[in-house]
Amino acid sequence: MPDREALVCDQRRLTFAELDERATRLAHHLAARGIGPGDHVGLYLYNGTEYLEAMLAAFKLRAVPVNVNYRYGADELRYLLADADARAIVYHGELESRLAPLTEDIPELATFVRVDDGTTSSSTAPLEAVDYEHALAAADPARDFGPRSCDDLYVLYTGGTTGMPKGVMWRHEDVFFGALGGGGGGGAPISTPEELADRARDGRRLRCLPACPFMHGTAHWMALSALLTGGTVVVSPDRKLDPVRLWRLVAREQVQLLVIVGDAFARPLVEALDQPDLAGVDLSQCSVILSGGAILSPAVKTALAEQLPGSVVVDGYGASETGGQGQSVTVAGAEPSPTPRFTVNDQTTVLDDALAPAGVGVVGRLARRGHIPLGYYKDPAKTAATFPVVDGVRWSVPGDHARIEADGTITLLGRGSVSINTGGEKVYPEEVESALKAHPAVFDAIVVGIPDDRWGERVVAVVQARPGDSPDLADLADHVRTRLADYKAPRAVVLVDAVERSPSGKPDYRWAKATALDHLTP
Repeated sequence: MPDREALVCDQRRLTFAELDERATRLAHHLAARGIGPGDHVGLYLYNGTEYLEAMLAAFKLRAVPVNVNYRYGADELRYLLADADARAIVYHGELESRLAPLTEDIPELATFVRVDDGTTSSSTAPLEAVDYEHALAAADPARDFGPRSCDDLYVLYTGGTTGMPKGVMWRHEDVFFGALGGGGGGGAPISTPEELADRARDGRRLRCLPACPFMHGTAHWMALSALLTGGTVVVSPDRKLDPVRLWRLVAREQVQLLVIVGDAFARPLVEALDQPDLAGVDLSQCSVILSGGAILSPAVKTALAEQLPGSVVVDGYGASETGGQGQSVTVAGAEPSPTPRFTVNDQTTVLDDALAPAGVGVVGRLARRGHIPLGYYKDPAKTAATFPVVDGVRWSVPGDHARIEADGTITLLGRGSVSINTGGEKVYPEEVESALKAHPAVFDAIVVGIPDDRWGERVVAVVQARPGDSPDLADLADHVRTRLADYKAPRAVVLVDAVERSPSGKPDYRWAKATALDHLTP
């Protein structure tokens, strides 16, 4: 289906044939500079067609695209590019001033392709980069690459909630089935390669808008899933979330699937729907709003479903180390579970401390088998810890605590690495954050533990209030106690102008803990 629309971004509209030719030309440009199988290509880019073109170009060469967080500071950026052994990088011009000073420390990084975004480099030593469009124009459009393999690598760098970023290594076959839906388009995965084309020709032509940054795995997975089923990927050209502009884009492009990451995206989108600027905007084609990578709080899910009664709100659960694992669905009029509760696939379960299947009601660690990653790039110790083999079965156990309910669903409690031990009781920040964000005066919140002489750790809420509101500790603690046990209620509240989150919407627990200590420690 060469003439079907594949990518839309601002004024650029690419058919599948045009997308393939642009990716092919970039692949030839990189190959002429020595990039080949197994080489790592950094993608230091904002959202745009160039991001997906560069991913596909790398795959054509059996090279490995590496997602680079454009919000990283110098030390983090240097660490990631060195750790990833990047040999080439495609980047937006605005980012050159951050990138150029680091290249002396990474001598193997020698190929630079600059996407012109209208900015002039402010670096004292500009990179010897080739302009992206010039590179494509001068390159061969012939599709003459060698065969690829199911064992080719896809690497996703993830920072998680703590620590420096880690590169999660997937075989192409495993990420295809474990994270991209296996070409099923919501149905059963394909069993032969030929089915992929047949289903794309005959199936629903889904129009998908990943609103989150492409440097985040959720955006990769949803965009590639849409392309592999013959759908269209709509890309917002905005470099930060503008909820009114995003809704207008959804309406103009008749987007059917909007992909977001948690409350950091959902709450501003919900509140924008009441603005006069969106009066009369037709959002009736938007039938599914999917959140991946960060869980939606019940209050936000309910509000979103009620504002868009023709849509379903899907909380998708998974991780960079597991792929998709489960989901929960909310529709208008339904009451979502007060705690994150998911229907999971048959490869997912809860393992106890001995890595044996946990019984109903027993808190353990969420795990997945089957199509899972090979491990972490250049980190055998973390690989062994996260991907243990039990009785001949290899599992991915990244650290999320959960319990199985009597009906077979799984309640997610949160990442053990950020859980709080207060008086011998374990408190998972996510459930307290969810309760806090249901308070009418709270816009956003992150919960952390700080040292306490009596209890070991004290539960502290770092809260961004709504404009004009200033909730106090007693009010917020009483509100949490209506939903959770008393020991989970915050013992202190720190009000901030804005809660810090990663570009993917995940809470920045290191920032929140430092903020709490700064305000509460004498």
